[in-house]
Amino acid sequence: MPESPESAMAPQKLLCLPSLLLLLLTRLLPQADTRSFVVDRDHDRFLLDGAPFRYVSGSLHYFRVPRVLWADRLFKMRMSGLNAVQFYVPWNYHEPEPGVYNFNASRDLFAFLKEATLANLLVILRPGPYICAEWEMGGLPAWLLRKPKIRLRTSDPDFLAAVDSWFKVLLPKIHPWLYHNGGNIISIQVENEYGSYGACDMSYMRHLAGLFRALLGDKILLFTTDGPEGLKCGSLQGLYTTIDFGPADNMTKIFALLRKYEPRGPLVNSEYYTGWLDYWGQNHSTRSVPAVTKGLENMLKLGASVNMYMFHGGTNFGYWNGADEKGRFLPITTSYDYDAPISEAGDPTPKLFAIRNVISKFQEVPLGPLPPPSPKMMLGPLSLHLDGNLLAFLDFLCPQGPIHSILPMTFEAVNQDHGYMLYRTYLIHTVSEPAQFWVPNNGVHDRAYVMVDGVFQGVLERNMKHNLFLTGKKGAKLDVLLENMGRLSFGSNSSDFKGLLEPPILGQTVLTQWLMFPLKVDNLVKWRFPNQLLKSSHPQTPSGPTFYSTTFPILDSGGDTFLFLPGWTKGQVWINGFNLGRYWTKRGPQQTLYVPRPLLFPRGALNKITLLELENVPLRPQIQFLDRPILNGTVHKTHICSLSAESASEPMELSGH
Repeated sequence: MPESPESAMAPQKLLCLPSLLLLLLTRLLPQADTRSFVVDRDHDRFLLDGAPFRYVSGSLHYFRVPRVLWADRLFKMRMSGLNAVQFYVPWNYHEPEPGVYNFNASRDLFAFLKEATLANLLVILRPGPYICAEWEMGGLPAWLLRKPKIRLRTSDPDFLAAVDSWFKVLLPKIHPWLYHNGGNIISIQVENEYGSYGACDMSYMRHLAGLFRALLGDKILLFTTDGPEGLKCGSLQGLYTTIDFGPADNMTKIFALLRKYEPRGPLVNSEYYTGWLDYWGQNHSTRSVPAVTKGLENMLKLGASVNMYMFHGGTNFGYWNGADEKGRFLPITTSYDYDAPISEAGDPTPKLFAIRNVISKFQEVPLGPLPPPSPKMMLGPLSLHLDGNLLAFLDFLCPQGPIHSILPMTFEAVNQDHGYMLYRTYLIHTVSEPAQFWVPNNGVHDRAYVMVDGVFQGVLERNMKHNLFLTGKKGAKLDVLLENMGRLSFGSNSSDFKGLLEPPILGQTVLTQWLMFPLKVDNLVKWRFPNQLLKSSHPQTPSGPTFYSTTFPILDSGGDTFLFLPGWTKGQVWINGFNLGRYWTKRGPQQTLYVPRPLLFPRGALNKITLLELENVPLRPQIQFLDRPILNGTVHKTHICSLSAESASEPMELSGH
């Protein structure tokens, strides 16, 4: 700051000894213009402000944790001995429509960066544009698919134009947070495991690297991350190459492979897997404490820098879960607990204390105990009452009315990014004998709930063989509710369009003349249902897509809790208008949904829970709140008849992140 005229003209006084010491100290301490984080290739290490440095980091995703709990989770990470936090930035979370940006409330990335600073954690940032993360469409916005021929993650001009536009908004906001500018971001990843994608479009990677450099400058360390098989197409000259692998992998062999691409500099495992993700219909994944700690200690002995994926997993609230394609479509569960050192509810686990003990052998761990587990609450059972069949609310769910088309249109074609869409047509002749209803070319993306004149008939599902036979009189109303269960986040080069991708066939007849109702279910739930709907519209025996709800008070201050839905089949649940996510009790393994205490009104205020049950309701429509999760419930094996030849019992290939 320039001197004021007054200070410039004032007589100069001799500096006393304390002033001289203060001046000397401020000169010695790293200032914004002397702060640096660089690779020291001569000694195979990082230098932070000129001193040797190794990061022991953990992954936490701000978009999977309620904002009011960010500080708690970050503090526990720091107390575990970590000195950095690594996280993604999901493009689709911040640009819901082209040119419309949201960095408010739970999307306030910069508030999260500030919380990381307060927790004394450096930041390793992974802004994509693709992130995987088992997140809807790997973080890419679904509106990209409104151009059906777009080639994602390539130098396709349509894709690059959207990427450039996004990064020209995001990266200038990031610039002040770079370490050498006085912030806490020490390094930034370009793309994510690009070598696993298959496109191998190096001009795309060079374009991204150039864009990052142009917008962020030359001082920030840019890097790539790939699995061992992805280094060839994922690495790029000028970007520091890192690798990812888990406790079961051969560390010596993998680091030797990394050295072929990055001969000098620190060894870095950017994703050391502390656990694993869960798919609906498969067992809950775990990784043993001894295996995780042994692998971590071996890497730290080598002097490697390590990021543990995940250190705290969190939750796929709403419709945000992604999906994999491993011979068949595999949607990710709502829980992203990941068997991580900090549980989904934010509690330290035995794995955390074992990891903390390992870290303490190599660097100083903050003194003091970790906070105890948060208070937990039990409540219920509570009986839910019937609000009505989904079809009865159609005018409120789709107030703008339907879209008409001869052939069914995809979600993307009608600008419906998430959730549900109803397809309706009328039978043009009587079908007196049961006729098979099916969609060719695996054209149900992802799950269809079929009704004739309002009566639920059954389900069709992506990659699954379902024999569904229908009858109906001429003019009968055929409704097909389509659920988007999450777009592919890994394992496919093809765009994952949602809805009816082909016209359905009934018997020998191709069905045409469709009405499409894009449903705004969350809006209806927040309006707390219009009172003018008559109770007489309720079916005698509820089945098919149906709303249920109840209200309940919490008499004390409450606590974290876990919603248990015994006997319910599959659906979506909201608490006080907040979309908690999907449940699929019949398929598992997840049987409870995490309910953070901040979602609930304490001390006698009424809370409202709303369920959209898509299939069948239990005889006693009740729910309970438990004080512990059930993530490994029994899996019903009746669903595994896949269109693929792959057996459901075969071990799955590892997904990327």
